[in-house]
Amino acid sequence: MEKQIVNLSKFNNDWFDAGNKIKRIMWFIINALFFINPLNASSKLKVFLLRKFGASIGEGVVFKPKVNIKYPWNLSIGNNCWIGENVWIDNLAQVTIKDNVCISQGAMLLCGNHNYKKTTFDLMIGPITLEDGVWLGAQSLVGPNVICRSHSVIGVKSVATKDLDPYSIYRGNPAQKVQERIIE
Repeated sequence: MEKQIVNLSKFNNDWFDAGNKIKRIMWFIINALFFINPLNASSKLKVFLLRKFGASIGEGVVFKPKVNIKYPWNLSIGNNCWIGENVWIDNLAQVTIKDNVCISQGAMLLCGNHNYKKTTFDLMIGPITLEDGVWLGAQSLVGPNVICRSHSVIGVKSVATKDLDPYSIYRGNPAQKVQERIIE
């Protein structure tokens, strides 16, 4: 069997609709000025801007500096959530964050990937859901089509590629369940 090679000149993601081009350009500017920019610390302003761009944001949400959000119209955040410094929400698909979720500094929610089995390196996307009480440790990563069930925890620098059980703690790459989460 002859070995195939990747040919990125054949890559085509015309099927993917990121939204209105003018809206995307406007968001790119707002994201750079008010979210990625470390000088703007106002969570209330960030919540206001996200809502104007179609995000559903609950009450008591805190955004730290240098948060990067790809498409706010694919974002839903519940009440009393903390989004830490340098968090990247790369939401090519819907990201749903329920109530009382903590996303620690440098964590990444990654809704897209590429099919390495195809010569055309096709784009693949999938939603992410973080249920109530989830905690993502610093520099952790949650991949496409993953549900972090109620009160699950993913440890520092761990990678979730599959659904996490409720009230469970995960560590490693790929993340493996290491113990139950007991809340006192």
